[in-house]
Amino acid sequence: MRKAKNIFANIDSVTIILYLILIFFGWINIFASQYNDDTQFTLDFTTRYGKQLYFIVISLISAFIILIIDWKFYYSLSYIFYGTIIISLILVLIIGGVAGGATSWFQIGSLKFQPSEFAKFTTALALAKFFNMQHIRDKKITTRLFSYIIILIPFILIISQNDLGTAIIFSAFILVLYREGLSINILFFILLFAILCLLGLLINQKILIYVFSFLALICLLIFRFNKQDILTIILGWGLSILLVLGTNYFVYEVLSPHHSQRIDILLGKEFDPYGAGYNLIQSKIAIGSGGGFGKGFLNGTQTRFDFVPEQSTDFIFCTIGEEWGFFGSLIFISVFIGLISRIILLAERQRSNFSRIYGYSVACILFVHFTINLGMTIGLLPTIGIPLPFISYGGSSLLGFTILLFIFLNLDSYRLEMLR
Repeated sequence: MRKAKNIFANIDSVTIILYLILIFFGWINIFASQYNDDTQFTLDFTTRYGKQLYFIVISLISAFIILIIDWKFYYSLSYIFYGTIIISLILVLIIGGVAGGATSWFQIGSLKFQPSEFAKFTTALALAKFFNMQHIRDKKITTRLFSYIIILIPFILIISQNDLGTAIIFSAFILVLYREGLSINILFFILLFAILCLLGLLINQKILIYVFSFLALICLLIFRFNKQDILTIILGWGLSILLVLGTNYFVYEVLSPHHSQRIDILLGKEFDPYGAGYNLIQSKIAIGSGGGFGKGFLNGTQTRFDFVPEQSTDFIFCTIGEEWGFFGSLIFISVFIGLISRIILLAERQRSNFSRIYGYSVACILFVHFTINLGMTIGLLPTIGIPLPFISYGGSSLLGFTILLFIFLNLDSYRLEMLR
């Protein structure tokens, strides 16, 4: 524990102010998304805005407790936190409840607990501790392989829960690995992988196989005197075809039908304005109708008449766009980007590998969440159920993000004492 007189010593006040602005702004927009002519301006814990206020109080208490604990507590128990959450992710597959098509919740009375929301900060802690002992610039294959395993275990378990959105968030750790020395070639192959997956969904498989075969044949004719190049070309041709076939199989056979349909709608392969495409259409209408300065707080017609499903959770940005308009949305985006930028700035000043890597994990997780959520509400990405950090309704989400952020603020406050 910290000494009583130094409880808030060296804790970054700018980050805390930005955090408080976001959770307050989130709450008033959750209130707006639930508001109608019969709404009473009283504290009602049966409503979502009432429950969110309860979650905010719990999160603030948790943040205070996190800040007064010595940083060594988080470092020494990193692997234990990680192992506990992994066990929870396994148990939720066995005895968990189903919500939104995902088996990812523990039901405790009227409350729901989602372990995957807490897997983000525990994975970040485990990864940071591992890199602190054996840095990623270590060229040993076993070192890098183990770091990938730390990320892949929760990813696979969350995918098994049919929670694709949360699982995708673990791609944020790729950015962390790159900051810590991961070869740019890996990022190139990831980009190439994404392009091939997209082509596999947009273009007929047979046509792609013919094109890849034709290109491979040309390359073989050009490099026919070099055995190593020939092997590389054949391997690349085989992997490209396998990836195209595998992408189609994954999207249409492994993913749930509503996820597959949303991807088809996003790619323009299907149009379903009254089914899977309804959310996206109404989302665009709500955001577009806000104009430059918005319709005003509690005056959003799309919001008040519940045209957008899940508007207090995954589509909360629709309320912001409609009631606060383009300039209000721009201010909100600026505040959020300011928070991420501040975290990166704090991460760069760390003297400890552990706290720096954890700080970058926080920044990257928030960035990926923020980017995907806004992308899916304006139709740039498929609807996959990603909450907007600190803004969307949800106790597990708010508490998970609060823990994620305030552990880093705790580590940052001890930066002068942490030398490795």
